[in-house]
Amino acid sequence: MPDVSVAPLIDARRARRGFARAAAGYDAVAVLQREIAARMLERLDYIRIQPDVLVDLGCGTGASLAALGERYPRARIVGLDACEAMLRVGERRRSRLRWQLPFLHGPRRASLAVADARALPLPAGAAGFVWSNLMLHWLADPLAGLREMHRALKTGGLLMFSAFGPDTLKELRACFSDGHEHTLRFVDMHDYGDMLVECGFADPVMDAERLTLTYPTAAAFFDELRQSGSINATAGRRRGLMGRWAWQAVCEAYERQRVDGRLPASFEVIYGHAWKAEPRTIADGRAVIRFAPK
Repeated sequence: MPDVSVAPLIDARRARRGFARAAAGYDAVAVLQREIAARMLERLDYIRIQPDVLVDLGCGTGASLAALGERYPRARIVGLDACEAMLRVGERRRSRLRWQLPFLHGPRRASLAVADARALPLPAGAAGFVWSNLMLHWLADPLAGLREMHRALKTGGLLMFSAFGPDTLKELRACFSDGHEHTLRFVDMHDYGDMLVECGFADPVMDAERLTLTYPTAAAFFDELRQSGSINATAGRRRGLMGRWAWQAVCEAYERQRVDGRLPASFEVIYGHAWKAEPRTIADGRAVIRFAPK
């Protein structure tokens, strides 16, 4: 079994700064994020659940809150994110929507709060459903985040998430040869499955798909990454600016990967969901044995 305690080394403060700088224009470029959220919503068509409290963890500007509110009209919805600037942009957008379209109810019911995924401001067993779109790979320790989600869920509650896997941005990674990390160190789908089991989740279902976006120029691709907050926040990143000739070599290496006149950027999208099962042990480690009446 792989060592699921090994996590991508992320500089969380730098990641938050990147998203804070991108917050004002994030929604204009977050096409991939919205597409993956839509695919997650489609998967809910096959799951029967009526949560009383629904948590969108890593909600960003809250783009998924309205759709979740429409699907679960009786749920109290809580949007949590580590970046306050993203939440402020989302709150301003919701205020405009309430003024322009007062018949919309989903966004109105949602409350937003700044939160660290490793220490959620929720009592144990408070949530019936935790939804998280493309947040886990930004955690320095995704296992700690999954443990906290498990704590926040009630027994029988559902966790559904998406995250980027190891083949994400593989074309870009192949362009560098300086020994530094230039993209996040993405976790494998099977490792996420092992983490879910280790945290106590039951019946984890994992799958992945690969999406490819194409761009006319390398500059257009890099601009979109920056405008979406997807900066290099690895602890092993290169310190200081790359020299002009070294950067030119990177761009030339990328140019050699053109397909039909466009530059490809691959994204391995991992989807997972699992249920919080009845506990098998109590706090002191003793096993719980249940007897069913005949």
